[in-house]
Amino acid sequence: MRLVLQRVKRASVTVDSSVISSIDCGVVALVGIHKDDTEEDLQYCAKKLCASKLWNNEAGKPWKQSVVHMGYEILCVSQFTLYGSVANKKHCPDNKLSMKNTEARVAYERFKGIVGEIYEGEKVKDGEFAAMMDVELVNDGPVTIIIDSPEKEASPIKADEGKLDV
Repeated sequence: MRLVLQRVKRASVTVDSSVISSIDCGVVALVGIHKDDTEEDLQYCAKKLCASKLWNNEAGKPWKQSVVHMGYEILCVSQFTLYGSVANKKHCPDNKLSMKNTEARVAYERFKGIVGEIYEGEKVKDGEFAAMMDVELVNDGPVTIIIDSPEKEASPIKADEGKLDV
């Protein structure tokens, strides 16, 4: 499982010209589910999301307070392209590592449920699964953190992977 966390001053999700979800200060979590993800991956990433210390404490010391400590909101946005790759000759996105739609919907809903169990459920918002969404946000910092569940840590880029066939 892969999360991209962005600390935000505000964010919203729009589908078909209607705002369906919005938050003030908090975290936008782009959520990618790998084809081999398990309940353990969902649990791991939910805990990391809620525990990541992205804010200063009252004394101004950085990286001491989580979204839970601050009482802020979380906006989860499903994004299967987080496991996409353009490492092919045509440079077209290949999303074969992403979980298929039906299974991914179940896993995504379970992930949101876990986050809601760890934190206050009413402070956990989301977009619309499998919809074309406009995600608008104002980064705070900016602070952007990538979290991968342990089995799928990003592998280092090899020297020849950076070359393009144009």
